[in-house]
Order: sequence, then structure tokens, then C-alpha cells
Amino acid sequence: MKLYFAPGACSLASHIALHEAGIDVDRVKVDLQSKRTDDGRDFLQINPKGYVPALEIEGGEVLTENVALLDWISQRAPQLAPTSELGRTRQLELLAFISTELHKQFGRVFKPTSDAEKQQAFEKIGQRLDFLADRMAADGYLCGEDFYVADAYLYVVLRWTVSSKRPVPAALQGYLRRLEGRAAVRQALAHEMLEPVAG
Repeated sequence: MKLYFAPGACSLASHIALHEAGIDVDRVKVDLQSKRTDDGRDFLQINPKGYVPALEIEGGEVLTENVALLDWISQRAPQLAPTSELGRTRQLELLAFISTELHKQFGRVFKPTSDAEKQQAFEKIGQRLDFLADRMAADGYLCGEDFYVADAYLYVVLRWTVSSKRPVPAALQGYLRRLEGRAAVRQALAHEMLEPVAG
């Protein structure tokens, strides 16, 4: 099994979740500019979409898109998904929200067409983070007391927020520190040669 990643990119969410699940993978670094893997292969032959994450599973099939990978991981590690009747659906709801309402906004931050567009994106990001902060218990995670794969995805977005010198809502600051205290998060950061960002 191989995880194709770029350090600090959204693939970090799947990287963390794989560690949390105890699933061993080979890690293959991808240069997103040249579309080459660190072992010289054409990444477009692996994922024609040209971006990470991509996960090559048993039998050689390749899965793409964070929401799909994180759901796949949580199906193999049931402790990473809520167990209530609507648990999986609620987690997919959160993953979709993070993907469309937060992750996509950062595309407008990293490659803006104007300063105004960048500012609009930051405003939306702030609103969406406030929405999540208002619904999170002071010492909990996105879906309650336990860490699930959606938390790994939100962690990446919070890293980008801090790196962009934008404020993280107060209710999410402790959450960010809790996430960086987890062994799986520290392990993934070490593999990607990244530093923690929580103050």
C-alpha cells in the first residue's frame, strides 16, 4: 500500500488517519509543480487529476480525494468513526463541509486572482471556523469526546490558517493543541518534516 503525499498539503489528513488506524503504508512524496514522485515517476500516470492524496491499495487500485480516503480508512478502523445510527453519515457531512467550505476557500488564498478575492476567502474561512467552534465542546473533538478521521482533515485546515497568519477561534486553539499532542499527528508531521503550529 502506498500513500502519495506532498508535505503539508491536504494529504496530511490521510497520513494522520492512516497512523491513527495503525495501517502501514509506504510514503511516496510528490512534487506538485513537476508532477513527479520522489522516485522519478510521472504522478499523472498514478493520479491523472494531478493532486494528492492518492492511496494505492491492495490489488493496485488507486483511491483519490480526501473524503473518500478518510471514509475508506474509517471503515477499516471503526474506532475512527462515530458508531451511532447516523454516525458515518454525520462524519461524511463534516468531511464534505471541511472539503467544500474550508479547503476550497484556501485555493482562493493560495492562488488568488486579486487581493479582494483573497480577503473574501479569509472572511468565509473565519465564518466557517466559527461555525465549527460554536458546536464543539471545550475539551472534545468534532463529533464528541473521541478523535475521528474528520478531525485529521480539520487539523490540516487549521495549520493553513495559522500559516496564513489568520486568527484561529479561541474554542479551536485548545483543540489544535490536543491534536498536536496525539502520537499519530506527531508521527505524520515527523515523516513530512513539518513543525507543530499550535502556540
